[in-house]
Amino acid sequence: MSDLRLDATQLDRYSRHVIMDEIGPEGQQRLLEGSVLIVGAGGLGSPAIQYLAAAGVGRLGIVDDDAVERSNLQRQIVHGDDDVGRPKVQSAADYVATLNPDIDVDTYETRLTTDNVAELVAEYDIVLDASDNFATRYLLNDHCVLSETPLSHGAIYRFEGQVTTFTNDRGGENEDPPCYRCIFPEAPEPGTVPDCATTGVLGVLPGTVGCIQATEVVKYLLGKGELLEGRLLMYDAMGMTFETVDVLSNPECPVCGDDPAIESIEDVAYEGTCEISAD
Repeated sequence: MSDLRLDATQLDRYSRHVIMDEIGPEGQQRLLEGSVLIVGAGGLGSPAIQYLAAAGVGRLGIVDDDAVERSNLQRQIVHGDDDVGRPKVQSAADYVATLNPDIDVDTYETRLTTDNVAELVAEYDIVLDASDNFATRYLLNDHCVLSETPLSHGAIYRFEGQVTTFTNDRGGENEDPPCYRCIFPEAPEPGTVPDCATTGVLGVLPGTVGCIQATEVVKYLLGKGELLEGRLLMYDAMGMTFETVDVLSNPECPVCGDDPAIESIEDVAYEGTCEISAD
């Protein structure tokens, strides 16, 4: 135990972790040394940021190019009324600073693109996708598959949410893990799926889904428990039901299949239906 670096304040702060056999001081040290890139500081990103910071995940990167709007506050709980008009990444970073001074926060006030995704993702152990658009989801999936970076996916719609985890580890126990494109090979046509500004969203819904994503990330960093790899968890808030369906790898998947057509993120037109470029 003498080589552990938890000080007295940390032992107090994380005491409910430290006393658990499954975590202990060694596990807490792993969390403090862990790093997570969170793409999106909105509805899903807010609870994920809160609980990862509270759990003592030592380094958080937050990517978002939006500013706080008053209509966000019904669900995006790391922001307050005084933050309206401020960049979401700054508001989120300030929240973390008041919650847990142990945590280092890197802010990226930018949109994730083919030009910056590789540089950003390379700095972190795992990516948490809290984005709200298909272009970012497919870009993250494709890059994480190609770079073998684990990815936590979450999405919400009105009263429903879904979560899964892609380890992208083809040398692990599951030699043929699925990816997002195995489930959804291409994005729907632009404009065919309305966003929450059009259809609304239950304010507490992203809290549940984002917390499940944070749980998956914590388990991954600890190396404990069973991840949602190969399983899609679907949550219906109105019926208060959870359903898990198995997700298999698709041998014809364009990015992780037997004969992949996507060998680089440059092969894809991410602003359309995220299909392979014709040229």
